[in-house]
Amino acid sequence: MDLLTDAKKAYRLISRAAGSRAAAQRVRRRIGPMERGRFRIAVYFADSAVNMYQIRQWYRPLAALAERWPVVVLARSAVGAEALLDDGALPVVYVPKIRDIEDYLDTQDIRIVLYVNQNTRNFQMFRYGRRWHVFINHGESDKVYMVSNQFKAYDYALVAGQAARDRLSRALWDYDVDRRTIEIGRPQADHYLADPPYPADDRTVVLYAPTWEGDRASMSYGSVITHGETLVTALLATGRHRVVYRPHPRSGVNDDAYGAASRRIIAALAAANAADPTAHHVHDDGPEIGWQIAAADVAIVDVSAMIYDRLAVGRPLLVTRPADPEAVIDDEGYLSACEWLRAEDAGAVAAEADRVLHDDEAVARLGHWVRHHFGDTSPGAATAKLHAAIERLLADWERWRAREGAASPRVPRAAAAPEEDDDGRPEI
Repeated sequence: MDLLTDAKKAYRLISRAAGSRAAAQRVRRRIGPMERGRFRIAVYFADSAVNMYQIRQWYRPLAALAERWPVVVLARSAVGAEALLDDGALPVVYVPKIRDIEDYLDTQDIRIVLYVNQNTRNFQMFRYGRRWHVFINHGESDKVYMVSNQFKAYDYALVAGQAARDRLSRALWDYDVDRRTIEIGRPQADHYLADPPYPADDRTVVLYAPTWEGDRASMSYGSVITHGETLVTALLATGRHRVVYRPHPRSGVNDDAYGAASRRIIAALAAANAADPTAHHVHDDGPEIGWQIAAADVAIVDVSAMIYDRLAVGRPLLVTRPADPEAVIDDEGYLSACEWLRAEDAGAVAAEADRVLHDDEAVARLGHWVRHHFGDTSPGAATAKLHAAIERLLADWERWRAREGAASPRVPRAAAAPEEDDDGRPEI
């Protein structure tokens, strides 16, 4: 059995390496030369296609930013670079090796580098000084991820609001929150524009957007098995609800049973639509998130960034309470006062949805936490904050550069040493 397992692992590694090399060849054919000195802002993205959701949610805010300050994506993975090129949202340069990064930096005046996640290969970019390294994250949440000591690696972090600052102040030792964080709200919420794929009628639209199963007990927030099938079955049975199901793209990566449960939910939606063509239940696996959050009357989400995407539009939501007692929950922030949906109550989800829609106390609590997490959520306010933050950082760059003087030394190139190639293996 061990030999069979090892053989399967070896086959997967070889297949992945071959696929990556083929993707690299395609990417190099697609990326042409870029104008020297065009970019001052870069987004560093070291992931493959599986984590594209982390950068896709930033496409529209970054495109708006690029109208004033052009933005380029530095892609380290061939598969990720190909996905970025397919999306066509922003200019992309493929820099798989350290020397490729250095060659590209020689052609551009990059002053701000933005990071959407905590990929370990971010550390390879940190070696380049005389530019601001800024964590923008891929969503606001109360996951333990949001209080990682890795925040200290960045010069600055752009955070949603006061709740994020409070969270970091409680968790991190000797971290100057006032100096190193800048509040910008949720700029993505200014771009939730697309029309929903169903007609306007009297059905109550419920978005169910669970996270994945996680890779350890402390992050086992996914609800598909514990809540999902039960709550979707209950909503389909009422005849007055429309379910929009948006599973996490990583669902089932670590647990086949979790993926199987998600597929059963998708099948149930299809069967309900076949039985009643006016129902228009939706299985949503599109690349963009926005209309789903804004259009739903009620959202049901797990402990994840989706809570805060929903708070950013100020509309009712239920949060699934993790069934695993080892799942870490921040009970000092919004989760101390949110509208929990426990696994044992999943069958009564229709009544719970009615409550958060119409109960005065629930509506008042929601308003308080929206302001605490995002401040001013009026249209355009967060976009204005993002642009002001970038303008401030560029001005600070100019001041530091002037202080340093025109004769400042160049950042030395990295010494010759093994570095990882695009398949995660040391380069020989």
